Amino acid sequence: MSAVPAGDDALDALARDLAAGNRRALARAITLVESTRTEHRARAERLLARVAPPGAAVSLRVGISGAPGVGKSTLIEALGLTAIRSGHRLAVLAVDPSSALSGGSILGDKTRMPELSRHADAFVRPSPAGLTPGGVARRTRESIVLCEAAGYDTVFVETVGVGQSEVAVAGMSDLFVLLLAPGGGDDLQGIKRGVMELTDIALITKADGDLVQAASRAAADCANALRLLRRRSAHWTPVVRTCSAHDGTGIAQAWALVCEYRKIMDAHGALVARRAQQAHGWLWSEISEQLIARLRADQDVARALEPLEAQVRRGELPAAAAAERVVARFLQGAGGNNT
Repeated sequence: MSAVPAGDDALDALARDLAAGNRRALARAITLVESTRTEHRARAERLLARVAPPGAAVSLRVGISGAPGVGKSTLIEALGLTAIRSGHRLAVLAVDPSSALSGGSILGDKTRMPELSRHADAFVRPSPAGLTPGGVARRTRESIVLCEAAGYDTVFVETVGVGQSEVAVAGMSDLFVLLLAPGGGDDLQGIKRGVMELTDIALITKADGDLVQAASRAAADCANALRLLRRRSAHWTPVVRTCSAHDGTGIAQAWALVCEYRKIMDAHGALVARRAQQAHGWLWSEISEQLIARLRADQDVARALEPLEAQVRRGELPAAAAAERVVARFLQGAGGNNT
């Protein structure tokens, strides 16, 4: 069977398999929405229209980020297994750095979450970040919807933890968890203020052995920093805790915090409001992506762009002026081709 379904009958069958919680169907559906081929995009949109759940959110979307080496995958596996033992079904969308040669994921989160990957109530999907700014795959939002359609009531989105990744994942999640390694207050100087303002829960990882005291100091420093910043929600005060995926210390407490967060936010209707913000952000992200894609595919623009690029490289024309001419040419052609 083809990895990408063709025809409405195949899409209907795929939608039914998704609703039944079939993991193979979910993998095929994500492959479809991640495809960049024009015909696949049309099918992906039809599939999403079939499975997108109406009404209020029934799942919890958790964004998890942190610098490379902080232990994201290990912590996610420990936290995910705790969630499953509490009766939840968990999907993990792990957005990996991309290979410059093949474009594929290079870290392989399935190999770093072996127990979770094999669990019947878990689904782990690594996806390459590609060229998308912020370290989050362009189709992550659609993948989240598919996971929810397959019956996963908790979705973790792990990012590569570079640049704007925290901002990107916070914009598509209900709860943002920032992971920090043990260290002194000086380490906090390297964390951007904007990232801290997005944080709902901060977890100091690797709090075991000789690092217990360092983790405690880091937690105190982080808590002090958060108190000086504006809260992301009026209904939730950001919390800092230490934990260790190695020996299990603090993992159950971290999951309890996630559950408490959802209970409080649900009680105030804040999750519904946050989902509305996510949908609005998704709309404008898609508008931007589609406009750029159509501009790049426009042959008239391509012919005009080549000499303009040469002028910019030689320093004969400012980039802003060249961009204005390209956009004007594109809009002129688009206006003439409207039907």
